Amino acid sequence: MDTHTQNFKIRLGLFIAGGIALFVIAIFLIGKQQNLFNPVFELTTTFNNVSGLQVGNNIRLTGINVGTVDNIKILNDSTVKVDMLIRKNVQEFIKEDCIVAIGSEGLIGDRLINITRGSPNAPIVKPGQHLASTEPIETDAIMASLHGTAANAEIITAELVEIMFNINSGNGTLGRLINDASIAENFSQTMYNLKTSSKSLDENMEAAKNNFLLRGYFTKKEKAAMKLLEEEQKKSDKEKKADEKKEAADKKAADRQQRKDDKQLEKEQK
Repeated sequence: MDTHTQNFKIRLGLFIAGGIALFVIAIFLIGKQQNLFNPVFELTTTFNNVSGLQVGNNIRLTGINVGTVDNIKILNDSTVKVDMLIRKNVQEFIKEDCIVAIGSEGLIGDRLINITRGSPNAPIVKPGQHLASTEPIETDAIMASLHGTAANAEIITAELVEIMFNINSGNGTLGRLINDASIAENFSQTMYNLKTSSKSLDENMEAAKNNFLLRGYFTKKEKAAMKLLEEEQKKSDKEKKADEKKEAADKKAADRQQRKDDKQLEKEQK
């Protein structure tokens, strides 16, 4: 006797059909991700350290996923070989001088391989060819560098705090200069004295020029300056005349050559 109702059988059939459909879709998505349904070719490269790269990680060319990591094998204590499966339809864009580098998806994402652009005139890669690589930057090295930078910044900040505290407390030359009003007053008085002394010096020099005993000295000095100026002017005029004379001679020679060329041309025409 059938103990299951018709509705139960329908629900069971729908459940099984849905499970099969989900299984087929999952197989399709996984196969597409792993390039199981696309024609592919293989490339290889080597690293000293793959920095967490795993089989199945993506391979990108100009930011586009074009393949996956097929195999990672340790050749010796300093070399790791990485086999890459690349879609056949992008082979024409990968050149023999392309460089392979290990990157990551974001700051803390999965590792991946980036293939840089090659030169336009380089030959296209062949299946099974080996590409050059650059070593990845280790995250631990970056963190160690950042830790050292942070420690140095902490030391500098502490020293700056101490300096500012001493300045605000009036300690040291700069602190006394900023906080001691008498020093600022003395500085202002010094500047005023310098200004007054400069003015007095100008007055004394003017008085000395008008003094009977020193008038001849300043007159002689002025005459010497005027004589030097006249000599410079004569030298400049002489050079100017020489340039004009040379220019006139060059022009005369050019005119003479032009007349000679014209006569030669008339003779050839005849």
